[in-house]
Amino acid sequence: MRFAREGHPFIGAALLLACGGWVAVMRFGGWSVIVLAIVLSTLTLFVFWFFRDPPRNLPDDGTAVVAPGEGRVIDIREVEEPSFLQSTARRISIFLSVFDVHVQRSPVDGVVEHREYRAGTYQAAWLDKASEHNEQASLGISTPYGRILVRQIAGLIARRIVTDAFEGDKIERGERIGLIRFGSRVELFVPMHWEVTCAVGDRTRVGATILARLPVRLEP
Repeated sequence: MRFAREGHPFIGAALLLACGGWVAVMRFGGWSVIVLAIVLSTLTLFVFWFFRDPPRNLPDDGTAVVAPGEGRVIDIREVEEPSFLQSTARRISIFLSVFDVHVQRSPVDGVVEHREYRAGTYQAAWLDKASEHNEQASLGISTPYGRILVRQIAGLIARRIVTDAFEGDKIERGERIGLIRFGSRVELFVPMHWEVTCAVGDRTRVGATILARLPVRLEP
């Protein structure tokens, strides 16, 4: 199992605390110390689980637009997207609980032509207003078939958005583009003429689940 590099300091600190707890058990004993050691060990397991970055197999279908985030689709709607697509788009919103993989991956092959960070609030990520008011970072990717936008949105307890890609970068479908620490939301904006293949309530696996399809089959 791989782990996101941003998690290494947290994993190291959690391991030290857990080891310290069991050293205290061996030295002092007592139920209260044992309970503390168990709590610290459980916390360490959670930190490992949260920062996991499992490899994913891309779909063989070259037209597949894969999920940029892992979680549950909570909303699909038509919206105006003025910052990059500059047109009406379909927005697919994915809610990431603290138990989901929090690494984000590119849905398509393309070139990053837009990168924007916006400070904001930290409301619950499953609320519609989180899309407008919460801290967020956006990446606009240009493809031969149209433009898309991926938006990372902080949640109720998220306090750190990491975006790896920069304007001018060429990225491949399934390539890592960032990470959000703790509960959050990821949104994908696609052109209206692209076929959306997912539905509200679907579970997504980042870099693997097909959310939409390009209008023209990619050449091998």
